[in-house]
Amino acid sequence: MQHFISKGRISIPAKLTPYLFLFPSLFVLGITVFLPAFQAFYLTFTNITEIGGTPEWVGFKNFIRLWNDRIFWQTLGNTLLYITIVVPILVVIPLGLAILVNQKLRGITWFRAAFYSPVVISMVVAGIAWGWLYEEKGLINSLLKSAGIVKEGINWLDPRYAIFSVMAVTVWKGLGYYMVIYLAGLQSIPADLYEAASIDGSDGIRKHLDITLPLMKPYLALVCVMSAISATKVFEEIYIMIPGARNSSKTIVYYLYEQAFNNLEISYACTIGLVLFFIIMVLSILQLLFSRVTKHSIG
Repeated sequence: MQHFISKGRISIPAKLTPYLFLFPSLFVLGITVFLPAFQAFYLTFTNITEIGGTPEWVGFKNFIRLWNDRIFWQTLGNTLLYITIVVPILVVIPLGLAILVNQKLRGITWFRAAFYSPVVISMVVAGIAWGWLYEEKGLINSLLKSAGIVKEGINWLDPRYAIFSVMAVTVWKGLGYYMVIYLAGLQSIPADLYEAASIDGSDGIRKHLDITLPLMKPYLALVCVMSAISATKVFEEIYIMIPGARNSSKTIVYYLYEQAFNNLEISYACTIGLVLFFIIMVLSILQLLFSRVTKHSIG
């Protein structure tokens, strides 16, 4: 017998009930996410140079321009460099911190809060603070002079070093966040496994190589992809710390912002955004595939 939900004269099949609850959220997502995404995809095939202007169909002209754009390839290279350097650090060091704060030591709660505190700090505040630290008369140069490492202050936001200085801020900001993810994984590992390993002679670092790393593979894959996606979308750090950044310091998102809001090249900015979307989609697919492989290997 088919069940119905009746309200007044309206009878709704019970199978449709979950979709009615989902409809408000789907409607909001459709208006704020999916519709703008489709509109941006359409604009990549048009030419529009002002907000609210009439799009002019130009076909693949924006993609040809993108292929021949030297600055785009340079910013893409900077983004890949960002991923290459930042991601391994954010995969390895937070795991070590998680192992450290997972110990039952006195005052360990304070250490957990200290490592996590940069996560809750606004990037605007962090960028301004680190900008002061990086000044030629800032704290970093003062410490280096006191230690006798340098004689004169270094401009850490010089185009030669700027992108690496920004990487340090990204790492500092993300350590605590990924540490918490690893910590959740570590606390799900039964203590009996470590006790059995110690009886078999596997102790110290060896127990982490034999037990922790194999069981933490899904978390390692998750952090790897999450940090890679975050690295492709770096913008606030550069915008705040390096006003008027040169090409050697720009990432692909910064270049997209510049084209859209400084040059009012809306269609061209949407084309850059489409490339960024495909990069993130590939990273997400790799994460799903790797997660399945690790689950099968652990199982």
